[in-house]
Amino acid sequence: MSAFWAWMIFGIAVVVSVTVVEAARRLLAGRLAVRRPGAAEAARRCARPAFAAAVMFSVRAALPSAEYLGGSDADRVIRHLLWIGAVATATWLLMRITYALTDPALNRLTRIEGERNRRARRARTQMLLLRRIAGVAVVIVAVGLVLFSFPAVRALGAGMLASAGVAGLVVGIAARPVLGNLLAGLQLAFSDALRLDDVVVVDGEWGRIEELTLSYVVVLAWDERRIILPVSYFTEQPFENWTRQGSRVVGSVLFHVDWTVPVDDLRTELYRFLRGHPLWDQRDWVLQVTEVLPNGLIQLRALMSAADAASAWDLRCDAREHVVGYLRREHPEALPRFRAELPSGITRA
Repeated sequence: MSAFWAWMIFGIAVVVSVTVVEAARRLLAGRLAVRRPGAAEAARRCARPAFAAAVMFSVRAALPSAEYLGGSDADRVIRHLLWIGAVATATWLLMRITYALTDPALNRLTRIEGERNRRARRARTQMLLLRRIAGVAVVIVAVGLVLFSFPAVRALGAGMLASAGVAGLVVGIAARPVLGNLLAGLQLAFSDALRLDDVVVVDGEWGRIEELTLSYVVVLAWDERRIILPVSYFTEQPFENWTRQGSRVVGSVLFHVDWTVPVDDLRTELYRFLRGHPLWDQRDWVLQVTEVLPNGLIQLRALMSAADAASAWDLRCDAREHVVGYLRREHPEALPRFRAELPSGITRA
């Protein structure tokens, strides 16, 4: 075969591979997008890695022989670089495909509310963890393929196999925290003990599970602080999960008022407020005198339910603001007052 035909085959292979990828992209973004709206977005996200992978594999497969490249050493180096590029682009493409296929399902699960919210959060948590595990596994395999394409690394690997017992023991001891967190994350996700958006109390801090990874958990506190804890914490330490059996949350609001407060009127006003509030789920509410405080005030506790943690927080704040305003307008005598008895013989100024 002459140099002309060798380079001709090389060019045709590259053009054909790019044309096939472009045809698949147009098909996904055109006809299939009408029936499946997510197909166009998936095609857009995967287009660049698909073109890169197609070019890499076609170039490597159709590369002219070494005699037209100036020597066998040049041929060997170029083919090795193309192999590394092919592995890298294939990994990039596989990761993009995984994210493009799972993101629509995760977005749908995020929008589910009501009684199905708990099951949706469980499925979303498990899907995210499985996707992260799959991504880590793909990257590890790709790095291994690249490293073992070097003869020196293959020789080193063969030597390490001879002492696999000692090496495995050392690696196992060093990786024990990492493996412990990985297993703890899987345990949390598939035992349904913790899910994304669960409302928890950790070390006295109230918050919501914002992110759950293979190594750490991010708890978003009520004041926008992020508390980052290792995953193993939730399997070794006790914590409160307020949404373990459902997404509904019963919020409480405390009021410290004077003994002269008209509890019945306040209870009626609170119920009138809740009936007109869109965040109340029309289920639970109560206003009770829960304690007499040593400083001469009484404590009222108002309970109200909402569909989820965010709604419960806003509902509690609105209810607190409304009741405070009602007391100031209608019953100012019920606002906190501290009484003191003057000893006999002391007259007022």
